[in-house]
Amino acid sequence: MVTFYDLKAAMPQGKSFDFAQLKDKVVLIVNTASKCGFTPQFEGLEKLHKTYSPRGFTVLGFPCNQFMSQDPGNDESIGSFCLLNYGVSFPIMAKSDVNGDNANEVFKFLKHAKPGLLGSEMIKWNFTKFLVDRQGNVVERYAPTTDPKDIAKDIEKFL
Repeated sequence: MVTFYDLKAAMPQGKSFDFAQLKDKVVLIVNTASKCGFTPQFEGLEKLHKTYSPRGFTVLGFPCNQFMSQDPGNDESIGSFCLLNYGVSFPIMAKSDVNGDNANEVFKFLKHAKPGLLGSEMIKWNFTKFLVDRQGNVVERYAPTTDPKDIAKDIEKFL
């Protein structure tokens, strides 16, 4: 059986992010977009990252263009946008799909572990968030409308 720590994700410039390096960390994984009404959540996500990373927490961003083409750029332009507009210092993966046959393995794993409403294994929109505890268990799934600051209490609980 595949565990959270067996996963890998593509990063810009053909690099790979190995989830084994996340052992003993609390992780918030978010499918992001740079031209979405929820894009200002990058600010709150960065605040969570900066506040809790010294205690073993990280955010991982997964750009996705599947929802009304709201992240049309390439990996470099997306990364630059996040850094310049929101000061994002957490890892941003290569752009990928979160639904369908070409969905990245991370989101396949997350959706299966923590299905949405009525057991749906679909991501409905940008900025769906998944919280993973220090043992690699997917413990919470948050709607796109959930403000990052409202996740802080759960992060605290698992740190």
